[in-house]
Amino acid sequence: MQPSHNNNNQAIDNDDDDAPDEWDQRIMNTGCHEENLKLQLCHADTGDWRQCLKEMQAFKKCWDENKNNERTHTVNNNE
Repeated sequence: MQPSHNNNNQAIDNDDDDAPDEWDQRIMNTGCHEENLKLQLCHADTGDWRQCLKEMQAFKKCWDENKNNERTHTVNNNE
């Protein structure tokens, strides 16, 4: 039996490139992507945010230093 040369069985994944997806790009734009990754990995390893206080404090410090609260400020819709 000859091998099929039908390309229908080959999945084409256009997302399989080195460009970050939208979520990753947003995290990178904060300037705190390394701190975010460490925090996420800590939570994945421990399953308990309370055990990740050091990582959380580092992320918060980075967030504040990069003035992300000002950058991500939203309008209060209750007004």
